[in-house]
Amino acid sequence: MAALGALGAAGCSRVATASTADGGDLLDRLRAAGVVRLGIAGEIPFGYIDKDGRLTGEAPELAEVIFKRLGVDAVQPVPTEFGSLIPGLKSQQFDVVAAGMYVNPERCEQVLFADPDYQMLDAFIVREGNPKGLHGYRDVVEKKARFATGTGYAEIQYAVDAGYEEGDILIVPDQVAGLNAVEAGRVDVFAGTALTVREVVKKSRKAESTRPFAPLVDGRPHVDGGAFAFRPGETRLRDAFNTELRKLRKSGELFRILEPFGFTKAEMTDLTAKELCGG
Repeated sequence: MAALGALGAAGCSRVATASTADGGDLLDRLRAAGVVRLGIAGEIPFGYIDKDGRLTGEAPELAEVIFKRLGVDAVQPVPTEFGSLIPGLKSQQFDVVAAGMYVNPERCEQVLFADPDYQMLDAFIVREGNPKGLHGYRDVVEKKARFATGTGYAEIQYAVDAGYEEGDILIVPDQVAGLNAVEAGRVDVFAGTALTVREVVKKSRKAESTRPFAPLVDGRPHVDGGAFAFRPGETRLRDAFNTELRKLRKSGELFRILEPFGFTKAEMTDLTAKELCGG
C-alpha cells in the first residue's frame, strides 16, 4: 500500500502541455525525459501494482517493450479509478492510458486510440452447474436473473440493450467482488470479459465461468478490442506506437508478452481502431 501511495503521489504532478501541430511533439519530449507516465486502473490482468509494489499487467509490460523501441527507457505508473482514466489523460496527469481500455465510438470522440493489442468476448460467472442456464444477455432478461457487472464495464450497456433495466443492475468494483456476489447468492450472474471471468473462478468451488460469447450490438455479434489511448492530436506518437505494435504482432512477440496474463491465441487480433470507432 505504501508503494502504491508513493506511486500515486508521484503521478499527481502534471506533464507539460504538448503542441499538437503536425501530429504533436509528445514523443520528442518523452524521449528527452526518458520516461512515459502510464494511466492504469488497478485491474488484473490489464494494469496493476502487484503485492511487491511492482507495476505489471499486459498493458504496462507491452508499453515497456514498445516505448523502449521508441527511445523512452522507463515507464511510470499513475494509478487511478477506471472512470478517471480519460479525464486524467485529457487533464495531462499522465501521457498514455495503459489499462486495456475497450475502443468504442463514444470514447473515440474523446481520445485517440492505437490499434487494439487484443480482442475479447464476454463470459458470465454463475453458480456451479449454471442452474439457470444463462449463456447470454437475453437469457438473463428472459429468466429474470439477478445480474451484476463492474464499474464502468461495457457489459452494462450490453445488458441494457438486451432489455435489462439499468436500475436493477448491481454494480460492483471488479470481478473478485462479482465472484463473491455470485458465491453468496446475492446475484445469479456476473458479466465480465472472458479472460477476467475464467481467471477469477479458477479457485472457486461454488462458481464457474460460461463459454465465451459475443454480445449483440444492433442485432449483430460484436467483438471488443482493447488498446492504448492518447490525447487527441498526438497522431505522431500514436502512429509510431502502431508501427511497433504491428512488428510485435507479426513476429509473435506480442502473444509472448500477453500470454503470462492469461491471454490465448484466440484473443490476438487484426482489428483496427478505425473499425471499432465506427469508421
